[in-house]
Amino acid sequence: MGLSMVRGLLVVGLALAAQAVAAVPPGGEFVVKQAEGAPTVSVGGTVIPYKEVTFAAQLPGRVKYLAGIEGDAFKKSDLLVSLDDRELLANRQALLARMQSADAALRNAGMQYNREIFAPRSRTPPGGMGIPNLFDQMFTRPMEDFMGERSRGAELSADLYSSGTQVEQARSTLMRLQAELQALDSKLRDARSIAPFDGVIVKKFIEVGDTVQPGQPLLNYADVQYLQVEVDVPARLRPGLREGLMIHAELDVNHRRVPARVAQIFPMADPQRHTVKVKLDLPQGVSEPGMYAKVLVPDFQAPMRANPVIPESAIRYNGSLPGVYVLDEQDHAELRLIRVGEPLPDGLITVLSGLRPDERILADPPPGVAAGWSTQQQRQPEDGHIER
Repeated sequence: MGLSMVRGLLVVGLALAAQAVAAVPPGGEFVVKQAEGAPTVSVGGTVIPYKEVTFAAQLPGRVKYLAGIEGDAFKKSDLLVSLDDRELLANRQALLARMQSADAALRNAGMQYNREIFAPRSRTPPGGMGIPNLFDQMFTRPMEDFMGERSRGAELSADLYSSGTQVEQARSTLMRLQAELQALDSKLRDARSIAPFDGVIVKKFIEVGDTVQPGQPLLNYADVQYLQVEVDVPARLRPGLREGLMIHAELDVNHRRVPARVAQIFPMADPQRHTVKVKLDLPQGVSEPGMYAKVLVPDFQAPMRANPVIPESAIRYNGSLPGVYVLDEQDHAELRLIRVGEPLPDGLITVLSGLRPDERILADPPPGVAAGWSTQQQRQPEDGHIER
């Protein structure tokens, strides 16, 4: 390749670069700020429903009804799962029949007790007619009382006690049957799984026709309208948290940052991991149960740091190295590599090294910007020719 050809290519390249720089609109300036505050520690956690229950079989049986599949929503008191309860209903009918018999026995015992009070059997003359019965009433019984061989008062007391015992036994039998009815009704309730609150089916473990045993899980039901983040915070960060404190949570979806409120701090730390379980409330509709989330927990025991703060839009990555375009006194941009820190609200991010406060940078570098690029507008007259 000749020297003239090399010079020609170089001139053409410089002309194309000049046209590209002139066509790119200048980016806005941003003065590097300095932010002071307690450093934060990023702790990973999991998004969980605010309320979640697992329905399990309480008695053996066959699944007769299943309300839906995963994702179906239901209202409070809706029927979710039902087991075959025909045998229990038959036992209930038989128990009601026994209760009717026990009630009749109780009423009969009460009637016999009242009869013993108003017409004691001890005063009833023995059977017979004529002179023998009359002689027994007028001579035999008075003589037995006089001789002490018979006491009508003792007989009356014994008969009353016997009748009262029969009343108590009949009442006890009825109460026992009523208790059996309550236990049977409880089993009938256990054969049906009712939604305790508004929510959705998260996971089902059975199908219609399956035979289940006591303790076997049926389905998971949760309230996904309100979500929380459950994290295990190191014990040294526990003093910086309190219920009601607002901190930031970074969701795994699009790295979105949302506010989170500390809802519950468990009173005891894990003896093996030395962490404290913390639950934080999330805004509605920002995530889904089971997703990963990070919580920025303030670390008040660490030394305070003052780091420069810049917009995230100012960072350009050359491969995997982040950098920003710094403006000098002549408004010429120079690429400078930096070390980024933790993201902040409002689209800002901290810089650990590479920048100083009060330096000027391009807030949103346009495409095609390069070192030596100037923010000064080139004048363009009405005839379309560029003045140099």
